[in-house]
Amino acid sequence: MAETKLPGSAQYVIIGGGIVGCSVAYHVAKMGHTDIVLLEQGQLSCGTTWHAAGLVGQLRSTPAMTNLIRYSTHLYSELEAETGLATGWKECGSVTVARSDERMTMLLRTAAAARAQGVEVEVITPAEAADKWPVMQVDDLKGGLWMPGDGKANPTDLTQSLAKGARLRGARVIEGIQVTDILTRGDRITGVVTDKGCIEAEVVVNCAGQWARQIGKMCGANVPLHSAEHMYIVTEQIEGVNPDLPVLRDPDGYIYFKEETGGLVMGGFEPEAKPWGMKVIPDNFFFQLLPDDWDQFEILMENALVRVPQMGNTGVREFYNGPESFTPDNNYLLGETPEVKNFFVGAGFNSMGIASAGGAGKALAEWIVEGAPTMDLFAVDIRRFADFNNNPTWLHDRVKEVLGLHYAMPWPNRELDSARPFRRSALYDRLAAKNAVFGSKMGWERANYFATSPGNQTEYGFGRQNWHETVGEEHKAAREGVALFDQSSFAKLLVQGRDACDQLNRICAGNIDIEIGRTVYTGLLNKRGGYESDLTALRLKQDEYLLITGSAQAVRDADWLRNNVDPEAHVFLTDVTGAWSVLALMGPASRDVLAKVTQSDLSNEAFPFGTVRKIDLGYAAVLANRMTYVGELGWELIVPVEFTVGVYEDLMQAGQAHGIRDAGYYALEGLRIEKGFRAWSRELTPDITPLQAGLSFAVDFEKTCDFIGKDALLAAKSDPEHLNTRIVQMVLKDSSPQLWGGESVLCNGTVIGEVRSAAYGHTLGASTALVQLNAPQNVTAEYLSANDWEIDLAGVRHPATPYLRTPYDPRGERARFG
Repeated sequence: MAETKLPGSAQYVIIGGGIVGCSVAYHVAKMGHTDIVLLEQGQLSCGTTWHAAGLVGQLRSTPAMTNLIRYSTHLYSELEAETGLATGWKECGSVTVARSDERMTMLLRTAAAARAQGVEVEVITPAEAADKWPVMQVDDLKGGLWMPGDGKANPTDLTQSLAKGARLRGARVIEGIQVTDILTRGDRITGVVTDKGCIEAEVVVNCAGQWARQIGKMCGANVPLHSAEHMYIVTEQIEGVNPDLPVLRDPDGYIYFKEETGGLVMGGFEPEAKPWGMKVIPDNFFFQLLPDDWDQFEILMENALVRVPQMGNTGVREFYNGPESFTPDNNYLLGETPEVKNFFVGAGFNSMGIASAGGAGKALAEWIVEGAPTMDLFAVDIRRFADFNNNPTWLHDRVKEVLGLHYAMPWPNRELDSARPFRRSALYDRLAAKNAVFGSKMGWERANYFATSPGNQTEYGFGRQNWHETVGEEHKAAREGVALFDQSSFAKLLVQGRDACDQLNRICAGNIDIEIGRTVYTGLLNKRGGYESDLTALRLKQDEYLLITGSAQAVRDADWLRNNVDPEAHVFLTDVTGAWSVLALMGPASRDVLAKVTQSDLSNEAFPFGTVRKIDLGYAAVLANRMTYVGELGWELIVPVEFTVGVYEDLMQAGQAHGIRDAGYYALEGLRIEKGFRAWSRELTPDITPLQAGLSFAVDFEKTCDFIGKDALLAAKSDPEHLNTRIVQMVLKDSSPQLWGGESVLCNGTVIGEVRSAAYGHTLGASTALVQLNAPQNVTAEYLSANDWEIDLAGVRHPATPYLRTPYDPRGERARFG
């Protein structure tokens, strides 16, 4: 019997009775917290869930995301036994096919990644694909993948089963009630207003699906998602289609298939989608569909007839055009919003809600109850976006491209093209005039490389791309001469106040209590000792620090700092990213170039490594930070935006005699990997400690105060198995192959790890990688040298040499990590 009585208060209020909201309620209750009220404005699953296709594919772009899907499959297989309600879960497996050589290469890379992540996979021939899916024609196929652990579920049944599981543990589910407002006091949640009264709440969880953005606006929280039309058809019965038929994906045709009552569900993700609900999503859009659009569906239908010719003689039983919500990067939104405390979001599932709901609900429940994520969730962390990402016009234009990303070729370094340019540095026009080819990060247009001729754009491929030689020249300039990088997208956080030093020292693993004018590299660690971020702290005054962190980390790092500063402390944090440019002058000749435009003493004695000084530079005054991300002599010049163009012109003119050249982020990536420098979200994650990352030197166990994560690190030091997981550098023995990241690493023929970052090391003369090894014993120099190492690149194993310390040692210059 459905509940109707509205309580006056609850510890947890969950908005939205789709599969995600019910999963969150189920998992919070399973953790022993039963004072839960779930509010659904219509009936359970009536929004998007009911018309979802119900496909569950395990493999995702990161091990953490894959593990969440694998948990979903485990949960769905056992839930019926727990609740007595069927879920429709069937582990039928999936077949993915390739029409082109490029797609087959991608599938071979996928197979290697699957093995690295522990997912069962088999590379199959077209004939073997036909054996598993006999109603398709395979004459045009190159091959495919078989993943036996994939499956499908009934979305509505699964939602009801999760809801019952939550009720059995004490949660209340109330249908037919609309949330009309969110109550806050200061920056903290206090409850919700409904059309049937108010409920006080300690925590509010926004799982409102398409309505999540509107719900967020009620309390000033940004939930950047936008609806788009997603279409599929259900055919009449087809001979040869049976209930055990696997899911079929044909990404070159943008289409998928699954069996349903003897017929086929056929849908897909067309390259250019139709956004919907531009102004507002109607409140009463329950169990409703949008009008059929055969013109939009035509590209999918044409490809389906190629794959399954029998469909040409088969009737269409139903046409489903159901809107679903999509995010700017095709990953869902999870976590506590930085704008409002105790207001959590689980939304924007990009047509992956059924597959993701079990694991996402568990992860969000743990975050809510424990007060912080219990695993690496950066790929879906809502704090990867800022307020400007919630602009409705920008979202509308971006979502047209996002839906098609599901089956678009995932080229290495692929950039999204829509809704750009977005954020531009002061040098954007000048760099564009010099043939810069731009990429985008956190909305910033950043020069990836500088082409040799106007109009030259990236030609994507899995081998060396068309910029390889050009980037090699930029790389060489930084190693042997001088190069200038526009790194203005670096996030910059100003921390001020009489308690700034004490508070930062408690939050940071390194010792922040340094002399004024000094710089320190440090990690921000969680209680488990894993990385929440890494950054550089510049002490400008007794009570003032400038923190320089990664482009994508501004919102997340600021939120982490605010959450961990003592509320009574005299500390103020301001995001000043847009006020300062960063020009990195790097290379052996950098001192000579800088000396031509400043009267400041740049000698080692006057300006040692790890020092920041205000210097004159031409007509400008800038902060010069002697720090390097490339492993060469250099300065990061922190320049007021209004002086950036003048500083750039002065440096380029002064550097002419030294062959100065502009360099982009592709060169920067190769330089940092060659030197073994770790990067946040690649090698450094919430599940990796400084001990495992090889960054123990950046942790000060002897400083006078404790710091977050210290106890965990001390325990790890005495854990004999802690260093079974380690970050290691590897260089291929063959100079030809191109690594990109995501490849599996083998020890004596057994998969033992994954490439986290890779680039061509132009100085070392081969592809270079930073890999995470998960070994059966401590990863030591002796262990590395005693075994044979290979990296699986699209099914071909390439011998590699491992290193605990980088094989590249620059000419005496200390680097960011040592």
